[in-house]
Amino acid sequence: MKWTELEAADCSLARALSAVGDRWTLLILRDAFLKVRRFEAFEASLGISRRTLTERLEALVAAGIFERRPYQEKPLRHEYRLTEKGLGLYPALLALIHWGDEWVAGPEGPPVRHRHKGCGQQFRSVISCSECGEPVTARDVIAERRGAAAG
Repeated sequence: MKWTELEAADCSLARALSAVGDRWTLLILRDAFLKVRRFEAFEASLGISRRTLTERLEALVAAGIFERRPYQEKPLRHEYRLTEKGLGLYPALLALIHWGDEWVAGPEGPPVRHRHKGCGQQFRSVISCSECGEPVTARDVIAERRGAAAG
């Protein structure tokens, strides 16, 4: 399967990767969750070329993950805000960050810790069953295909 065909694949992961599956896009999303909103701020934070940043931001807008909002009239300038669809990526991004903290952090440890506003404690991502609340690991899941693919 070609990269350009992922969005039509019968696989939710392939379709998700078609929208957010490159390193620059994930880093743009990281910055957006850290309240970066303006083109110049993304550019400065990431050290990314203007062309690449423009392409990735346009793709995120087209995918409905960001929306452009004007913040200045003369000259007209826009900022990029996460939509509800974009905010829905936070658990996945946080899980990747915490995986990186555990498996590829340097000897100094994770560069950022996450603290829950509600209880004030540092936390790690946990996937749990929406029905019983128990933590879920790869060994606890049976993936069942729908329809003809199930045969």
